Amino acid sequence: MQRDDGFTLHKTYLDRDAQTGLVDAVLSRVGRSPLYTPSMPRSGKPMSVRMTNFGPLGWVTDKAQGYRYQTTHPVTHEPWPDMPQVLIDIWQAVAGWEALPQACLVNWYGEGARLGQHVDADEAARDAPVVSISLGDSAKFRLGGPALKDASTSMRLDSGDVVVLAGASRRFRHGVDRILPGTSSLLPEDWRPGRLNLTLRRVN
Repeated sequence: MQRDDGFTLHKTYLDRDAQTGLVDAVLSRVGRSPLYTPSMPRSGKPMSVRMTNFGPLGWVTDKAQGYRYQTTHPVTHEPWPDMPQVLIDIWQAVAGWEALPQACLVNWYGEGARLGQHVDADEAARDAPVVSISLGDSAKFRLGGPALKDASTSMRLDSGDVVVLAGASRRFRHGVDRILPGTSSLLPEDWRPGRLNLTLRRVN
């Protein structure tokens, strides 16, 4: 599905074997760069998702310093692991952007986790697209417009789906209302119910 505003949903872009291989690559890196619970700026309220990053830069947030990119994990203080080549291949195939991604944000949604409506706006490369890959349980994804009052659309994202926010949609509000537990057996048992979302961004 491709819309005139630059939003594209590639349904089942990755088949089951490709999804399994990507999960293995992700979990091997999470072993070195563990998931942690970020907190909101100012309030310090913990987010319901857990996260880590791959690549030269990683997106982080906390009460003291707010939203930002940095080169090291905020808990281990070690550099982020390298980005799996398959993610770079996906970017080059669907993003329509010459420069490579610099950050891969890894979000894990457990049962009950959600992500409020927001715009990705912490990048200097404001015109570069955002590419998102879903693995594991399905999710109800909500896409709005550039303003809070704009109407929004709900759609289901399943394991293996790839979303591209480009063009005008790059500045649209979006979020995850909820996951649908038990809709996928892809992730290992100790990661279920759960959904992994990998978000590729060009920062500079």
